[in-house]
Amino acid sequence: MNPSENVAPIAARAGIAAATALLAGLSLVGCQAKESTPSGSTSSGSAAGDQITVAATDTTCELSGTKSGTGPATFVVTNNGTKVTEFYVYGAGDRVMGEVENISPGLQRKLVVQLPEPGTYQTACKPGMIGDGLRGDFTVTGDAVQIDTEGKFKEAADNYKRYVNSQTDALVPAVDAFVAAVKARDVNAAKAQFPVARTYYERIEPVAESFPDDLDPRIDLREADLEPGQKWTGFHALEKQLWVTGLQPDANALADQLVADVKELDAGVKAPGFTVDSTKIAGGAQGLLDEISKSKISGEEDIFSHTDLWDFNANLQGSQTAVASVRPILDERDADLGKKVDQRFSESEALLAKYRQGDGFVLYDTVTEPQRQELSRSIDALSNEVSQVQGVIAPQ
Repeated sequence: MNPSENVAPIAARAGIAAATALLAGLSLVGCQAKESTPSGSTSSGSAAGDQITVAATDTTCELSGTKSGTGPATFVVTNNGTKVTEFYVYGAGDRVMGEVENISPGLQRKLVVQLPEPGTYQTACKPGMIGDGLRGDFTVTGDAVQIDTEGKFKEAADNYKRYVNSQTDALVPAVDAFVAAVKARDVNAAKAQFPVARTYYERIEPVAESFPDDLDPRIDLREADLEPGQKWTGFHALEKQLWVTGLQPDANALADQLVADVKELDAGVKAPGFTVDSTKIAGGAQGLLDEISKSKISGEEDIFSHTDLWDFNANLQGSQTAVASVRPILDERDADLGKKVDQRFSESEALLAKYRQGDGFVLYDTVTEPQRQELSRSIDALSNEVSQVQGVIAPQ
């Protein structure tokens, strides 16, 4: 069945949430890295403020420098390998300070990350986007830097935090409704609820990735990304049962775990210690676009249900919201870039609207390969513009 059937009330609420979200922001969070690599080590030394180049292959992660001063640090990552890779910067306790994902072979990506405290951080390249990656120590010296405390930067951070809270406020009851249908063995109702509940998560997925204890994999791990011995939980484990195998004896346990995990996310973003670094918001915007063009465009995300276009739409909304939150800063520094970004968002939204069906979308297995490539090109063009925003709005 088309999951858009029987979900009109919920989908309508989702549309309202998306509309209000356009005044708030989205954040990208990264990871850490260690120093040594199998066939090459990072070099030392880098003047504060200089760009640090990262040459990534399938077996090495070579940085032009492993030192920086406190404040913003810029990494230019080039994938010279054969596998899609990621690059992370980690702080103490494996706190993700910044990341870029889905860097295809031959592509180059830029990451601007705030390193406000002196100390030892880590960098990591993750060929194949799995495991702990090729890690190396990264030393930051200088006085502690206070960020996001006044003016437009604080406003952007506050907007983003409100947006995240609003999305988890909606996510928890949506997952409750999905789980209730699973436990009632009402497969049709559960199928209808599945893409709607995921919408709230997909808009703010980078936030879940910032929390420790593998919160994001517990909620959203795909079967293809399972590592040996890893327990599979979350949306996609239930997706396979609903669309392929039928509900299994562990369905209720998986459902309960999903509820617990999204409640953990909700509690985390509402905790007093949860803060937003406004300089990461634009990176999050681009990360969500890359989720579509470099990963989801193939149909591998919702491989059993083919509800991928709901995810595309949520990622696009989250990215647009992120840019909206930093627009006062962007317009002040490069108004022309803001206009280009607006135009690209309009083009991508119009293209995605062609696949609307009722309150949802057509199933992705009905979208032809040429149509998928058209979507990919549109998102790539949008990402190219959004990729410039982070550098423009970085504190000077």
